[in-house]
Amino acid sequence: MGDEKLSLITCIVQRGEADKVVDEALKSGAQGATIYYGRGRGVREKLGFLGRLIKPEKEIILIVSKEPEVHRVFDTVIKAGHLNEKGKGFAFIHKIDKAVGFL
Repeated sequence: MGDEKLSLITCIVQRGEADKVVDEALKSGAQGATIYYGRGRGVREKLGFLGRLIKPEKEIILIVSKEPEVHRVFDTVIKAGHLNEKGKGFAFIHKIDKAVGFL
């Protein structure tokens, strides 16, 4: 893999939003993404009646990015997923120490 620095962007969005987020991430320089499904717990219960408006089904997006592009891709993910709005999801970045298979 060489000395290339990589990061992993993990993004959790409402069901049905992942394809749009991934399309925009690819346009901004991401090499690819993996989408899988999950079910959220915690926030819905804390919100009581209003929590019923938040669907528990989520889409989880994993994007490996080279260091020079990671912040641009991350900002794009936030915008495309409307993650600055409450209840829309969240995203975070991990540094990758070692990877294999990334082109």
